[in-house]
Amino acid sequence: MAEGTPAAHRIGAPPLIAGLSAFAADYDLILCDVWGVIHNGVHAFPAACAALEQARAGGATAVLVSNAPRPNTAIIAMLDGFGVPRTSYDAIVTSGDVTRTLLSARGRVNVFHLGPERDLSTYDGLDIALGPLEAADLVVCTGLFDDNVETPDDYADMLAQMKARSLPFICANPDLVVERGASLVYCAGAIAKAYEDIGGEAVYCGKPYRPIYETALGLATALRGGRLDTARVLGIGDALRTDIAGANAAGFDSLFIAGGIHAAELKAADGAVPDSASLAALFDGHAHPRGVMPRLAW
Repeated sequence: MAEGTPAAHRIGAPPLIAGLSAFAADYDLILCDVWGVIHNGVHAFPAACAALEQARAGGATAVLVSNAPRPNTAIIAMLDGFGVPRTSYDAIVTSGDVTRTLLSARGRVNVFHLGPERDLSTYDGLDIALGPLEAADLVVCTGLFDDNVETPDDYADMLAQMKARSLPFICANPDLVVERGASLVYCAGAIAKAYEDIGGEAVYCGKPYRPIYETALGLATALRGGRLDTARVLGIGDALRTDIAGANAAGFDSLFIAGGIHAAELKAADGAVPDSASLAALFDGHAHPRGVMPRLAW
């Protein structure tokens, strides 16, 4: 499907394709996820990087769209460390960028940062005051304090305190979990969901919500020097809830990478071809992507 309209709900499993080359020529813009597609939190996937390079060589613009809660400059540095070549993408947009825009519009506020210290660059240059929960006007959650050992259950008492004060809660990463090597770790989206489960209200800054796509489209339009047709935009990602649902809601086609966070349920670990029955079950009741691959490749 390349009409720029939401995909239909179909019966069975979405089609497997051999590589991005099968339909790359149909698109002027590729909006590609990062974790689970370009790298797994430990090392890059060279074939995925090469596929984006090939698409760019064919005239497409590749913008990485990540639910990372840090500014794009921090993600560029991280990708450099993983060995992701800068020739594989034109630009990066993160949920951290969207979070910064949202905070800038609020003026000077007292912020309680819920998340690891590595995410503090999210606030660089902003007119805010970081401080304890007791003095906060709002909460910004970028993740768990220690996602190696903690789960959302560890935050029950803290979330109850936030709810008692009806504190606004900005979720800087809507992902529930993300790949880190062979494991999955909880993300800020899991904490935001727990807050909503007790009656709190959360604002989400990344995929599948519209603002991050609007930011990416605006950037790509500037890079290409002209208006983009949504029928020629392809979203690539490994998460049904964020990447595929977000692309569909925005009117884009999508390519699903089965070897990411859904690998275990799809029996697609280590680049294996996903199990057809499990793939059909995953997408039952959901709009289908245009194609499925174990890992992104040309």
